[in-house]
Amino acid sequence: MVLNKKNFDAVVVVEGKDDTIRLKQFFPGVETVETNGSAVSDSVLTQLKQLSKTRQIIVFTDPDFNGERIRRIVTNALPNAKQAFITRKEGEPHKKGSLGVEHASKEALEKALSDLHEVAPKNSDLTKEEYRKLGLAGGTGSRKLREQVGIKLRVGYGNSKQFYNRLHTFGVSLDELKQAVEETKNGK
Repeated sequence: MVLNKKNFDAVVVVEGKDDTIRLKQFFPGVETVETNGSAVSDSVLTQLKQLSKTRQIIVFTDPDFNGERIRRIVTNALPNAKQAFITRKEGEPHKKGSLGVEHASKEALEKALSDLHEVAPKNSDLTKEEYRKLGLAGGTGSRKLREQVGIKLRVGYGNSKQFYNRLHTFGVSLDELKQAVEETKNGK
């Protein structure tokens, strides 16, 4: 996605008005569709399906439970939608409020919209055994390692099962994962 032009060739799916306001603050030409909560309506899905005929759809929801629920619903309806992620830290409110896109800096938003992911489960050669061997499940420090690797790969976060599934969903290869884990453990 080209971030410096006035008219984008994509529509960004966000949760609400505050997310739209924040994106338009930095990227005036961005077009959004708001889900208005985690119960994505049929009319919003119909609108997105219609838009997807001529535009790229980018799902950019908050890094929390409701955001993940919305992401799953939209992606199930539109498997070709691209995925943009911010980390939980990037979405933390400065004062009061809940975690979300509306709190992210321009740099975090640019990075997320530049580093899009596609749903490509057939591309992953990762097995559960390799996943465990890398220390991402069932050990002390697994949770923290998953969080840090999720940040490095920009695929979000999740418990052991969710994160494993997410790596498959986005086609992360065993080599990519090994490199990310190694760099994380070495502090890179």
